[in-house]
Amino acid sequence: MTHDCCARSTTNHIVKYADDTTVVGLIRDNNDMDYREEVKHLVDWCRTNNLVLNIDKTKAIIVNFRRHQSSHTPLFINGKAVERVSSTKFLVVQITVNLTWSLHNGALIKRVQQGMHFLRWMKRAQLPPPILTTFYRGTIDSLLTNCIFVWTGACSASDWKSLQRVVRTVEKIIRTPLPPIREIAKSSCLTGAQKISRDSSHPHQGLFSLLDSGKRFCSLCSRTSRFCNSFFPQAIRLLNTSK
Repeated sequence: MTHDCCARSTTNHIVKYADDTTVVGLIRDNNDMDYREEVKHLVDWCRTNNLVLNIDKTKAIIVNFRRHQSSHTPLFINGKAVERVSSTKFLVVQITVNLTWSLHNGALIKRVQQGMHFLRWMKRAQLPPPILTTFYRGTIDSLLTNCIFVWTGACSASDWKSLQRVVRTVEKIIRTPLPPIREIAKSSCLTGAQKISRDSSHPHQGLFSLLDSGKRFCSLCSRTSRFCNSFFPQAIRLLNTSK
């Protein structure tokens, strides 16, 4: 569940906004009481700290891969039902109920094409390739690589082709070779894994445990290809193969 909230002070006329707050709960055996209790704690905390929840902007999304889908009663906050959606945007990443990334990639390509429009105008103005490359690095490349290790693990073949087509188009415009999008994703995943494995304060650093040899990390067991291709199992494989 994601929501927006704001804090109000009538004395000093101060309004403070807090965006992208998220509550995540695991529902076991169709029992969602723990999740609802967690939401209640959040609502009570907001009320105590003078935060007003914007229920209209609050969305609920349920990810369920079971063959037999169970129904869940609506979630109510302050007497108002929270809208249940099939997809939601969290930190520019489009998350769907089936954890596929075609919707995200489609929106990403549209944003990239907007940057390519200005890149073409710069080329028509006969700007040199170094300036075009600098503009690409500061605009288009930052869009393509934003959270790339999160959403590329489950990309379909058509998604990869669409993204690579964008990279090839940029190469023709700036007249500079660029690494394939798969290599960019692999490099970003490896960099993120190295940072987490060395950061003892990271909440998921415990997933990167060394074997008795002290040279390789213990692989995570995965029963589905969906989990196998997600960040942490993929990151550990990359760390082991890079040694």
